Amino acid sequence: MARPGGACPPPARRVMVAARALLFWALVYSYCGVCACIAGLRLLWSIGRRPGETFRWVLRENPPACLNDPSLGTHCYVRIKDSGLRFHYVAAGERGKPLMLLLHGFPEFWYSWRHQLREFKSEYRVVALDLRGYGETDAPSHKENYKLDCLITDIKDILESLGYNKCVLIGHDWGGMIAWLVAICYPEMVTKLIVVNFPHPSVFTEYILRHPSQLIKSGYYFFFQMPWFPEFMFTVNDFKVLKSLFTSQATGIGRKGCRLTAEDIEAYLYVFSQPGALTGPINHYRNIFGCLPLQHHEVIMPTLLLWGERDAFMEVEMAEITRIYVKNHFRLTILSEASHWLQQDQPDIVNKLIWTFLKEETTRKRE
Repeated sequence: MARPGGACPPPARRVMVAARALLFWALVYSYCGVCACIAGLRLLWSIGRRPGETFRWVLRENPPACLNDPSLGTHCYVRIKDSGLRFHYVAAGERGKPLMLLLHGFPEFWYSWRHQLREFKSEYRVVALDLRGYGETDAPSHKENYKLDCLITDIKDILESLGYNKCVLIGHDWGGMIAWLVAICYPEMVTKLIVVNFPHPSVFTEYILRHPSQLIKSGYYFFFQMPWFPEFMFTVNDFKVLKSLFTSQATGIGRKGCRLTAEDIEAYLYVFSQPGALTGPINHYRNIFGCLPLQHHEVIMPTLLLWGERDAFMEVEMAEITRIYVKNHFRLTILSEASHWLQQDQPDIVNKLIWTFLKEETTRKRE
């Protein structure tokens, strides 16, 4: 994203800006090194305990039945003219209905929206996308192809390729980051914005630099700056890290949530165990530090922010601060027993909150 412009600064200010930039990148790469050392120690510990298991991982050749469940919708593809990339998505609901576009996070894919595909197809054309580099969507090989500008343009181009000029846009986690940026850059294309467990990008960049606790929770952003090693660590012990993200007590869905079934877990393992399947998703993060801060901040459409208070990766304080960047109706709902994987963890509550928000805005317009 472009940075704020202006007149040529005086020499003293240029030195200060250069010094801040140097300190910023020193922080980035120093913390990257720390995270890599921690990952390396964990790898050595695993090798010491179970040397035969550490380097074993299974390539799942056949998708589990849940990925072809007809109740979730139809598997479709669209090729974008300018980029030449083919995007995979699952669509439910009749063509011609208002579009609801769903953007997943990491490490997820379209299937993370299965509960919403079933729920909202009665009144919307619901499209759950595999983002660039994920699942069956094309994955360019160079990390430069995953800059935020490219990811934002993807959503604009997909919207137009589907025959729409506006949508209800919903994003979770990294998909939430993209949703915020699309709403900022192309406000005419977003009638209503719904974000799940991700603050406004400006809040995130400012907060992480002032709160070491959030810096630690976002350590994977820094670890992912390394080539190939993060992908390798995900494969250790047959994708143990991937499984634990969704199921462990620290980061997974809690006891009161809608836990992932064995088949759900197998769906994630099937997608991310394919050769090279992790590089595209991780490349999304390998450009993040060169793309922020933003030039434009304000969000001008009605916005709903949903947050699981037990999020192991995002501190809840960022949710309330987000309010200052929304120059329209803003609703924030924090679910005390919910995890980071909110739309999968508490699907019934999330769906009800989304319905209320959508209908509330419709009523407000009529009045």
